[in-house]
Amino acid sequence: MQNEENIIRLKKRNKKGVLRILFGRIGLVVLLILLQLALLALLFVWLDEYFKWFSVVQVVFSVVMLFYLFNCSMDYSAKLTWLTLIALVPLPATLFLFFTKADVGHRTVRDRVGELISETKDILPSNDDVMQLPEITASATDDLCRYACRSGSYPLWSNTSVKYFPLGDDKFPVMLEELRKAEKFIFLEYFIIDEGKMWGSILAVLAEKAKAGVDVRVMYDGMCEIALLPHDYPQRLEKLGIKCRAFSPIAPFISTSYNYRDHRKILVIDGKVAFNGGVNLADEYINIGSRFGHWKDTALMLKGEAVRSFTLMFLQMWNITEKTPDWSEVNAETEPVQAAGYVMPYGDCPLDDDKLGESVYMDILNRASDYVHIMTPYLILDGELETALKFAAERGVDVKLILPGIPDKKAAFALAKTHYKSLVKSGVKIYEYTPGFVHAKLFVSDDIKAVVGTINLDYRSLYHHFECATYMYGTDCISDIERDFSETLTKCREVTPETIKNEKLSYKLMGAFMKIVAPLM
Repeated sequence: MQNEENIIRLKKRNKKGVLRILFGRIGLVVLLILLQLALLALLFVWLDEYFKWFSVVQVVFSVVMLFYLFNCSMDYSAKLTWLTLIALVPLPATLFLFFTKADVGHRTVRDRVGELISETKDILPSNDDVMQLPEITASATDDLCRYACRSGSYPLWSNTSVKYFPLGDDKFPVMLEELRKAEKFIFLEYFIIDEGKMWGSILAVLAEKAKAGVDVRVMYDGMCEIALLPHDYPQRLEKLGIKCRAFSPIAPFISTSYNYRDHRKILVIDGKVAFNGGVNLADEYINIGSRFGHWKDTALMLKGEAVRSFTLMFLQMWNITEKTPDWSEVNAETEPVQAAGYVMPYGDCPLDDDKLGESVYMDILNRASDYVHIMTPYLILDGELETALKFAAERGVDVKLILPGIPDKKAAFALAKTHYKSLVKSGVKIYEYTPGFVHAKLFVSDDIKAVVGTINLDYRSLYHHFECATYMYGTDCISDIERDFSETLTKCREVTPETIKNEKLSYKLMGAFMKIVAPLM
């Protein structure tokens, strides 16, 4: 363990470039598919003398999977992708479809999550007084909240202040300051944790607080164990008095859980303060060592009653492996904060039938009267969301999207560009952030509504990941969010029919190819 300038490191520094390439999202999926194809080839050799009968079984199995595909509740874009793969490589595609839909490896997690959500369905009050306020009913925010409560306990709160951070650089010092004030508990749930200045500085505070008797819990996604953190990292943190676990560690071929990642970013302190947004705990998120130019990200700090929702969301994930779940921290004493507006933190679970993240975005688009301004790192749309964006623009709403100018994943960037022509034709204005990469996930509309959180405009976030976000109506920070959008816009290049026509051939070809497997990205 090293402690330099109040920065704790629990592992040796290493070069991650090759590992990032080999074990990134796409690299991992490609590797698994190649290994499965190799196993199938060996199977063909082994069954050579029974090849005729094996062919019959293959055809019957493929037909059965096609019937299943047409009758399941899967998104139609995903169905089209599977049909294409089955047409090209019938046996590998049908086996892979069976493998991914059999719930191997995450069946227990699915059942446990459902059990915990049912157990906590009524743990937070519904705030009927707030729901019946004239401005809430007139804006149909009450209807949205009722829909959100189908998949969890997500009340609409008043008495909550919200501070907006236009960069991870702005959030970081405030985050450290609030951590130093902790007296009872600190809960952290993040998709990515990587050692460096940011995490090392936070870890130094966490270790100090744990030593003082504060209940410190850390949870990160199991993908981190592939390229960023050693598999025994939880044990290393426990030596500092910090409770830690990796959510759903990767187990190739044993489970399909690499699709069901914990993409949330939540920090709760004493039940009084919460942080949410796109910022993970790694140096690139505060513009140290970013490989993609300037890293544009956003975050929120909540104080007041709405913090209880993030406490509950954290505990729902933490208690998946607990035999006797404890929810007492949800009822931690919270001092109401006098502030304008209303706040609804919410989570999206890939193991239920509700597409809450996408539904909230579509509700904003469909109810907007003046503008909807959006930042997102990825634009891999299903038919419903693309139609909602186009319809809003076609009925006169000013729809603007800010996307990265320097991509972190060229395949995803190429896929985003396949949507440009259709969206621009309908009047959607698209801009690319020239200084670097946009990792922010935000919607702001009509100076009255906004969402900041972890939910990207791609299939991974909308269908396959655990996500969370903060919905705001009439809060003071909404003007700050719109101001930041306008200022960011000055650093962007606009996408026009001419720029689309003159796009690099490599992106056009890559986009056309990747379109086939877009729902699997």
